[in-house]
Amino acid sequence: MPTPTEDLKHDATQRPDLAPRASLAGQWLWHYQRTDLPSDLIAGVTLAAYAIPVSLAYASLAGVPPHSGIYCYLAGCLGYAFLGTSRQLAMGPTSAIAMLVGGTIAGMGEPDPLRWASIAALTALGVAVLSVIAWILRLSGLVNFISETILVGFKAGAALTIAMTQLPKLLGVSGGGEHFIERAWLLIGQVGQTNGTVLALGLVALGLLLLGERFLPGRPVALLVVATAIVVVAWAQLDASGVSIVGAIPAGLPALAWPSLQLRDVEGIVPLSAACFLLAYVEGISAARTLADKHGYEIQPRQELLALGAANLGAALFQGFPIAGGLSQSAVNDKAGARTPMALLVAAVTIGGCLQFFTGLLYYLPNVVLAAIVLIAVRGLIDLAALRRLAKISRVELAVSLVALVGVLLLGVLQGVLLAVLISMLMLIRGAATPHVAFLGRIPGSSRYSDLERHPDNETLPGVLIFRVESSLLYFNAQHVRNVLRAKLSAAPSLQLVVCDLSNSPYVDVAGAELLDSLYQELAARGVRFRIVEAHARIRDLLRRVGLEEDVGYFGRHLSVDQVIGEFRDAHPRATNA
Repeated sequence: MPTPTEDLKHDATQRPDLAPRASLAGQWLWHYQRTDLPSDLIAGVTLAAYAIPVSLAYASLAGVPPHSGIYCYLAGCLGYAFLGTSRQLAMGPTSAIAMLVGGTIAGMGEPDPLRWASIAALTALGVAVLSVIAWILRLSGLVNFISETILVGFKAGAALTIAMTQLPKLLGVSGGGEHFIERAWLLIGQVGQTNGTVLALGLVALGLLLLGERFLPGRPVALLVVATAIVVVAWAQLDASGVSIVGAIPAGLPALAWPSLQLRDVEGIVPLSAACFLLAYVEGISAARTLADKHGYEIQPRQELLALGAANLGAALFQGFPIAGGLSQSAVNDKAGARTPMALLVAAVTIGGCLQFFTGLLYYLPNVVLAAIVLIAVRGLIDLAALRRLAKISRVELAVSLVALVGVLLLGVLQGVLLAVLISMLMLIRGAATPHVAFLGRIPGSSRYSDLERHPDNETLPGVLIFRVESSLLYFNAQHVRNVLRAKLSAAPSLQLVVCDLSNSPYVDVAGAELLDSLYQELAARGVRFRIVEAHARIRDLLRRVGLEEDVGYFGRHLSVDQVIGEFRDAHPRATNA
């Protein structure tokens, strides 16, 4: 019997709305097929069953009332369904963002759950505003500035930080501390106060969740664990034995309301919103691309910004906290058979019905079970295989990843996000500021030239130096290129010809052009000929305006390295290959 995924791939060849091309926002609604409804119904109900216990857990992680997490899923499903371009992405709370919010707002004034909830809603509004601004300015490429190397370290650090906030709940102790080291130290001192009943309940929950993950992947096992725990706690009255419970959850749908605070009321809300926005977009676009590749269609990264903004606007109006398209919840939606965003609408209706009629059933839900759900969820953030791969491929990249990991542990999640961004920018600037300058030799038996450092068997010509800058020539890397060339030139006193190959330089600014001009002047003073080849059209235009073609000679599109070398050989017939 074909699986839902196989059906989808087959339908993609029969239906234009499922063809492997960019999915348009809202397009699915106009072309919706009744044959998709059974799959979407099952997926929507399954997603809701997964979302309710997980959202309660993430709400506690974010430091807001439990029902706020449910409101976030409701807002995310409704906001994304009509504006998103992924057919399986599920928008809701994620562990990393919940931890980022909870760890940051805890330091914004005295402990006050109502104020924290207002700050979290204001942060979601800030994410919505930044998403719209990024959409207007076409900044969808922003995600490319955060390398996967950085994310591997950041996610691992976030996972360890999250786990350390949940371990006290698993042991039934008070915990405490602001950062990972302090939390770990305090927890060690409180181990002797462990509540055996709480620990036993938590370990059983962890075991059941692991078994469900192993043998029932994609099924709402967490809901079954939650339901069982509620029955056990209520029947045995374990709350009297020190088992902390969720308590009363407001019944009914959330009322729409703007956050009670304004940006000027909360110091630090802008960097928190920016960090949440960046993390949410990176997380969401990565999950959306993964699902799109699996099912053979494309997403629109710019439109995803608008969908993210709509979802977070809904979260703000529903008194929630920032949300994103998480891979775990999206995988549940996908594995349950979702074919279109109709599954999100079904999930929203299901969640709304539970809020209206069944919140009373959650009264005896033990917080230790929510901690177990969080611990299982964040386990997937630690990608040991990726770290081992980095260790094998590049120790420098591994070091960068570990810096991001340690930064999150020592500085906190918000500072860790900002550190990750800073490291990414520094890596980009470092690579651009110190480009490789290759010195070329002829590949034996051909008219092509390549890097002598990598291919020492290449042929060189006495008195000739050929170099290629393997990046754009810009104001911030011109000095580096100058230093490399001067060192090479000083080691070659008997030069007669220097050839500059610009084939790997897509752009040259004024500083780069002045570098080439000064190089010509220095070589001319030594009686050395300087030629430029393989320059792109716009670069040739710039260099001609500088007047270089009059000095060094023709460097049009017909001129190659081999032609210049041929001219040199003709003029110096005694030159032989070394």
